[in-house]
Amino acid sequence: MRNNTSSIVSKVWAFCNTLREDGVGYGDYLEQLTYLLFLKIADEYSRPPHNRVMPIPSAYNWQTLTNKSGDELEVHYNNLLRELGKEKGMLGQIFTKSQNKITDPAKLYKLIALINAEQWVLMGVKDKGDIYEGLLEKNAEDTKSGAGQYFTPRALIKCMVECLRPQPMKTIADPACGTGGFFLAAYDWITENCDLDREQKQFLKFHTFSGNEIVANTRRLALMNMFLHNIGDMDSEQVMISPNDSLIAASETRYDYVLANPPFGKKSSMTFTNEAGEQEKEDLTYNRQDFWVTTSNKQLNFVQHIKSMLKTTGHAAVVLPDNVLFEGGAGETVRKKLLETTDLHTILRLPTGIFYANGVKANVLFFDGKPGSKDSWTKEVWVYDYRTNIHHTLKKNPRRTAAG
Repeated sequence: MRNNTSSIVSKVWAFCNTLREDGVGYGDYLEQLTYLLFLKIADEYSRPPHNRVMPIPSAYNWQTLTNKSGDELEVHYNNLLRELGKEKGMLGQIFTKSQNKITDPAKLYKLIALINAEQWVLMGVKDKGDIYEGLLEKNAEDTKSGAGQYFTPRALIKCMVECLRPQPMKTIADPACGTGGFFLAAYDWITENCDLDREQKQFLKFHTFSGNEIVANTRRLALMNMFLHNIGDMDSEQVMISPNDSLIAASETRYDYVLANPPFGKKSSMTFTNEAGEQEKEDLTYNRQDFWVTTSNKQLNFVQHIKSMLKTTGHAAVVLPDNVLFEGGAGETVRKKLLETTDLHTILRLPTGIFYANGVKANVLFFDGKPGSKDSWTKEVWVYDYRTNIHHTLKKNPRRTAAG
């Protein structure tokens, strides 16, 4: 099965390179792949031995794509994307604001044939997931597209999850979840290290994970990534990843674990058109009564938000750039409050060269939620320096998992 998985990845990726000649980038290709894979898998589930009733209207199911070609196929595919985006649940969420980026109907026809040739449901969860994760990683490596900012290196994610050791029947959140890497690693950790009963399996599949992702295309990839890894279901009304900006308001729920790599870049801003018709940027501040300080610094806002999301018995692991540890003003206030109100027990200093963005100097902060107290909760901080005299590059010496 492994060899078959590798050959499918090779075939799918080779076709992506063909489309690049027409100006279809990795990200656009992944999107189209997501739409088509979702429809093909739904079609397989609707047939014996599964015989499941799928939420996809018959006028826009997989079979309607396989019996058309040329202009007829292109027109139908465009209509299909628009109509399915109006549906409820995961179906509507996957197809929200979807667009056809493959302008050559012959190449769209070939991509449909490529997907139709495989029996995706027969593959193991791991195999389906590995194919999609491999494509997401290829997309992140395309530095020109900027997709790397939504894709935390999987070796780092696995390391953070192994340190937290998440347990069954606990909730896990990520307020800036990108393509869902933390959720998948936590899912793998729990299934591989815990002997789950039926109730625990159901909780893991439908109630464990909760995230936010404001970039529509990235959120779509995250939903599909989770679905292919057996988290959630295509006919479920429940949507685990919200499109809302998580910083706007306090979370209604407190979580057992928060794992996150919030977006880098100090300023939160919004772009608008002024009276002269020119584009302007304006710093964005969040007026939250539960925040210790009001600032437009994105990372400081995420630190405050993550603290507010955490149960008093909860555990957090958060990737943050160096400036959060050292700058004065609002940064100093947030650090002091974090030390007082949580047990910030460990800081992992990360080397450069492990992220897709160049020259990023970052750390992982591990802290535990605590109840209110007049005394500071943090008594001592263990700093693990994995930066001094350590050098990684993504190509020649990539950071691997704990063993490497």
